[in-house]
Amino acid sequence: MARVGLTTEGLIRAGAETADEIGFERTTPTELARRFGVRTASLYSHVRNAHDLKTGIALFALEELADRASEAVAGRAGKDALTAFANVYRDYALEHPGRFAATRFPLDAEAAASSAGARHSQMSRAILRGYHLAEPHQTHAVRLLGSVFSGFVALEASGGFSHSAPDSQESWTEILDALDALLRTWPTAS
Repeated sequence: MARVGLTTEGLIRAGAETADEIGFERTTPTELARRFGVRTASLYSHVRNAHDLKTGIALFALEELADRASEAVAGRAGKDALTAFANVYRDYALEHPGRFAATRFPLDAEAAASSAGARHSQMSRAILRGYHLAEPHQTHAVRLLGSVFSGFVALEASGGFSHSAPDSQESWTEILDALDALLRTWPTAS
């Protein structure tokens, strides 16, 4: 990568690409400086430190994933919306493992408030409206969906399903069917 035109946005994008190549944890200002052919100190006019770089990558990934999810669920409802939403998360995690890891980076309150994280929650809740879940059940269901999606794709990406039958796609389809059935019959009595 050439030093010419080094910007904060370009650095964050390069950080996201690097995270996909070598892992989010290993993406540091030092690694990016090496890739840009500059001294690490040169990057500090664009990011304050490694935490700032990781926050930028996380915000970038959350926005990118929210855009994809929003497009996928537009005009859909019920199981169709749930499946489209889930598939976007899975596809993104497999296509961009470092960026997906970045979406789980702990953000401070200010960064979280300005992030696309709220869009992810709003889309989850919009999908769940089709299942007629009221609070606090809707919040529990949002957490369930996030746990299932993140857990499955993490295990799949690490090769956890590659040594046994059936194929992980078959399991994914069955899990989405089971989630749909669970959401349609969610126990609401306290």
